[in-house]
Amino acid sequence: MTSENLLAQETHFAFGKNWADYAGKIDEAAVVQAVTDLQRLIGGDLTGKAFLDIGCGSGLHSLAAIRLGAARVVGVDIDADSVATSRVVFARFAPHALATFAVSSVFDLGAQAPGMFDVVYSWGVLHHTGDMERAIRDAAALVAPDGQFVLALYKKTPFCGMWRHIKRWYSRATPVGQARAQKAYVALRKLVAKVRGRDFDAYIKNYASSRGMNFYNDVHDWLGGYPYESISPAACHALLARFGFQLEREYIATPGHYLPGLLGSGCDEYVFRRVRG
Repeated sequence: MTSENLLAQETHFAFGKNWADYAGKIDEAAVVQAVTDLQRLIGGDLTGKAFLDIGCGSGLHSLAAIRLGAARVVGVDIDADSVATSRVVFARFAPHALATFAVSSVFDLGAQAPGMFDVVYSWGVLHHTGDMERAIRDAAALVAPDGQFVLALYKKTPFCGMWRHIKRWYSRATPVGQARAQKAYVALRKLVAKVRGRDFDAYIKNYASSRGMNFYNDVHDWLGGYPYESISPAACHALLARFGFQLEREYIATPGHYLPGLLGSGCDEYVFRRVRG
């Protein structure tokens, strides 16, 4: 058992610094890909709709929402570096867009009364809050009637406990320790790719995650993602049903090696529709 307060920002990995590093690599192609990814999830455009991005990171997916016609975009993140980065990205790509960004925890959004949203979006965030179920509940409460709740959560695997310990260590390690861990992890990924007869260099060259990262930023993000929780699709379905939502579509991650979760847990993507209050 640990006495640390997992809801406090100081116990969390510094995601914002990683997003700030990635933001300098964003180009128009990355924006177009983000638009495609978001459109795949919501099943259309966002014309006239209100969009809430919980854990806005680099601001890339808030930008995609603007490109898809959202009338109002609000981005929040517990990390001030992420909020600052989102503002910089919007200054570059959409300086006149109706979008606001603020430092806030998902647990405080209800009290701050940002209103209800046609789409509440949170990709790869709520499992890092320190209380995933409560975070899902609080985020879901901001979805307007008949609105969509779009989220991505780490798949539960037999190795989640191991990764929780690794992530806790990495998030507190020195830069030198983190760099060594990254090299070891990449070397292991390269070895597995070689055993499976795959071209690892080509994989890195063509790498593009749906969250909008490059490979090495994603490695840092994965290793450092603490607090860390995960959930099975069945448990996620049951939880959202309790909160008045019906599954609209999902994209379930399928680990491609013989020990699923050993090298990391992919995110399962879900789109739920509010069917009752």
